[in-house]
Amino acid sequence: MSKPTRLPKLLYSYLATEMLAPFFASFLVINSVFFLVKLIPFLNVVLELEINFADFVRLFLYLFPNMFLYSIPMAAMMGVIISFTRLSADTEISALKASGISLYQMLPPVIIVSAVIAILAGYFSATLIPKSEIAMKQLMFQVAKEKIDKGIKEHQFTEALGDLVIYVEAIDKESGKWTNVWVSDMRGQINPIITMAQFGTMEAQIDNMLVTITLENGSLHRPDDFRSQIISFKKYTINIPLQPPTILDGEDVTRLDVSSLTMAQLQESIKIVGPDTAKGRDMLVQYHKRIALPVGCFILSLLGMPLGLQAGPGRRATGVPLGLAFFILYYILFTMGKNFAVDNGYPVGPAMWLANGIFFIITIYFIRQTANEHSIIPDPIKNTFASIIDKWITPGLKRIQYSFKKP
Repeated sequence: MSKPTRLPKLLYSYLATEMLAPFFASFLVINSVFFLVKLIPFLNVVLELEINFADFVRLFLYLFPNMFLYSIPMAAMMGVIISFTRLSADTEISALKASGISLYQMLPPVIIVSAVIAILAGYFSATLIPKSEIAMKQLMFQVAKEKIDKGIKEHQFTEALGDLVIYVEAIDKESGKWTNVWVSDMRGQINPIITMAQFGTMEAQIDNMLVTITLENGSLHRPDDFRSQIISFKKYTINIPLQPPTILDGEDVTRLDVSSLTMAQLQESIKIVGPDTAKGRDMLVQYHKRIALPVGCFILSLLGMPLGLQAGPGRRATGVPLGLAFFILYYILFTMGKNFAVDNGYPVGPAMWLANGIFFIITIYFIRQTANEHSIIPDPIKNTFASIIDKWITPGLKRIQYSFKKP
């Protein structure tokens, strides 16, 4: 009785080890590429705001959850494909089948590893990404505010606040209070509004992403073509939404949008605004996206098994290029479903889960075909795909390899 129970455990641990090694290697390579893509715009922001090394590391760490949401599924799929491609090419799969072990008996470790990786992706999607976005925006706000604080000096005109120009005659080093303040406000104005005050202070409201300037004992001068206004005040407040440079694909760091809300906050907000409103649909799309992508990671990982098993003695190893093609197709379908839900008014649930449904059917079909020793792709399509590889991809890779070898 010990042999039948011992063999699956040994087999499962062996297959799991074979999948995890290429997964981590693919994960490292993919994130290195993403790192290089993000590095240039990131460095522009770092240099502009004069960020120190500690904040530089923190900011970059906040980028990783967003990158992991896409790199983890790709690495998981590539890890499964590469492992089963190697097992097939080394005839280990044939040896297992000859020993009476079917493809379905090899499936449990693939399911377990894929499920663990999908749960990890789900944790990043539902928990870490909202937290990292809020933390990044707050840190960017704080860094920009510190730059403004350093930029405001005695007897100098400061333009660090964009359309506001500030002149301060004296700054108390202990309290930070300003004396004899002059402010020129060009926000939405043709002619600047000039404000002069005896005292002033500046505070940052990090929760609201605002910088507040409070002026005391002064006057406001509003010029006009026909008449001018002079208003005296004891206290005058200027609220400035701070908009430092951002590296989040053009997003305004002062705006906490739906991507920064937790799952519980999304559910509560959908109930308040209603799922049929424009904002409610955006929230519902975000909610389904955070669940659908990790489930898609699980399905893509399972799909890697039949794709990897297409290799073997005397057969072309097409698993990796096929995997990349299916990965791109998945995200095209996912984006289409998202656009259907947002722009065309289709039901959000079915639209957001369209790609997962299609790929689940494809995965089940491919696994069944592979288990029955049938081709997963018709020969005409396979031959066309192989000719494209021979004609375009292989010569290109050889040219790249040759260019690296040249002295």
